[in-house]
Amino acid sequence: MSLWVLLRRLPRRSLGVAPLLAAAGRDGRRHLQAKARPRSYGSGNAQKPDGGATPLAFSLALSAFSLFSQEAEEEMEKDPEEGHAEKTEENIIFLLKKAKLCIMKGELEEAEHLLHEAAQLSHQSDNKQAIIYTYDTMANLAFLRGQLDHAEKLFKAVMSYLLAGKMEQDDNAIIEISLKLASIYAAQKRQELALAGYEFCILTLEEKFAKQKDVAADDLPAQEERVNTRLLLGMSLDSYARYLLAHKQAAAAQRMYERALQISVEVQGETHPQTVVLMNDLATALDAQGRYDAAYAHVKRAWDLAQQTEHPEAHVILNNLAGILMHKEDFSQARQVYKEALKQAEKAGDGTVVRYIRKELAELARRWKQAKTTEYSAKKGNEGVKN
Repeated sequence: MSLWVLLRRLPRRSLGVAPLLAAAGRDGRRHLQAKARPRSYGSGNAQKPDGGATPLAFSLALSAFSLFSQEAEEEMEKDPEEGHAEKTEENIIFLLKKAKLCIMKGELEEAEHLLHEAAQLSHQSDNKQAIIYTYDTMANLAFLRGQLDHAEKLFKAVMSYLLAGKMEQDDNAIIEISLKLASIYAAQKRQELALAGYEFCILTLEEKFAKQKDVAADDLPAQEERVNTRLLLGMSLDSYARYLLAHKQAAAAQRMYERALQISVEVQGETHPQTVVLMNDLATALDAQGRYDAAYAHVKRAWDLAQQTEHPEAHVILNNLAGILMHKEDFSQARQVYKEALKQAEKAGDGTVVRYIRKELAELARRWKQAKTTEYSAKKGNEGVKN
């Protein structure tokens, strides 16, 4: 049963982070998950507050997609009602903008209060567009705060309003919500729903993109829609890959990452922040399979690009480079890279990464000592045989 069918069962009026550690399998080794904070589809402004911890399944960045962006606000501003309705709409827009600013500043409780005010005014004025926009922002906020049940209800409410407005099920807005719902189900360990959600998003986008291949070059809106569809496919593949990696299916995750990386390179370019993160994540999937040389090649390229572009998560990528060197048993080089990553993490004020790298340095020392002991024992054994 598709996610679409499952969501259709919902009543129409139903409504009631620190860097991520990705499980990489093999000896329990982990990698820090860099965050690109991309803005590849739409122009969403929601940012992850520095103090909030985000579950692994939320690895699709909420800032990457925003169903209703500033364009929606501008649409509301362009065509206001007269008199009292116009004033109400202006108040809703003001509350929404203020709430989004609070989210960016990490003032989440104040943002929630403002959004509830906006929702109340939207219902009182029966402004469907404002209701949808407000609910979507409220859902993203609940998502960020780890309020999964509440976020699920809000996202489903947004979807219900959109479908009631005759929006097609393969519209990018519907698929975006479906992708977020899949991440929620993954975090809740509702695996069947999570897998159905990822499958729905990827298959629907693949079919849609194939149908859009004959778009005329001078049809700019259609061309933009085609680009957005492909980028959303890339984001879906990325999110699914992270899910697979967390469930120790590294080979399958690798295939998803490779496809997502190809899309990002072709559409956004090799130096785009999201492209760099995908290279790093692909390296993680390869490393989890013991394919250290291939993993090193990808993470080294990601690190080179991160340096060139002053990537905000460069210290995280450098940490992963050190981890792969450790797995290759290049302990001396790994220690040097870890120390540089530690220095950069301290400079960035990233306490979580600082603590993580210090633990990794301790693990490196343990492995290095163990390797030396093994080497010494083997050498003594060989000398005994000769004698």
